[in-house]
Amino acid sequence: MYANPDHYDPDGLSPTQRLFILTQPPSYRDLHLWPSRPSTFKNCLESYSVEVQRVAGELLGAMAENLGVRDHSDLTRLAASQSVRMNYYPPCPEAHVDRMLGLSPHSDAVGLTLLLQVSKVPGLQIRRKGGWVPVTPLPGALVVNVGDVIEVFTNGKYRSVEHRAVVNARHERMSIATFHSGKFGTMYGPLEEAVGDEEPRYRSVSVEEYVKLVVSSKLDGKNIMDAMKID
Repeated sequence: MYANPDHYDPDGLSPTQRLFILTQPPSYRDLHLWPSRPSTFKNCLESYSVEVQRVAGELLGAMAENLGVRDHSDLTRLAASQSVRMNYYPPCPEAHVDRMLGLSPHSDAVGLTLLLQVSKVPGLQIRRKGGWVPVTPLPGALVVNVGDVIEVFTNGKYRSVEHRAVVNARHERMSIATFHSGKFGTMYGPLEEAVGDEEPRYRSVSVEEYVKLVVSSKLDGKNIMDAMKID
């Protein structure tokens, strides 16, 4: 999906261009939608997809161990489904305007996001103590964002990260975000070991119900988490 590079959004979004592709499992793919140029695109993305999914699984396994979850697959299954979004933020002459953003503040409505900041130009910022903290790009490093689904699974012990992307007046910026979630047909809800003696803070829903909630919601802070909380 591409945004028109000649249009500035009245809500304060710069003319960001994005390409969104389903990558894992292979049965989720529609190769007719994958770019045919460059000719190496398909093989490169397939290799990258497999390796990043492996990293996501290992990170989720470490989280399960830290939480005392007996069956690590209760968390590692959140790496079973994967999608990739490639972002291009062109130079924006109005970058000095506070309300001009590349991506609105939000938390990722997935399990785990691994972000590769391709450019040296900073742009990713996370919310901390009411302010915005820039995340300096490190060559070859992956930024790990805990998503809303992990917050639900861990009953709030791991909290999803609210973040945004800002644009630069003179330089372009590129990034590749890889999102990991559970497959259709599974349930999202707090794990027994994560709840312990507490009360569940979030309701349990099917992946299908959760997707419907996400697509019907606006990209706005942690509104998905608010909708998942038990009153």
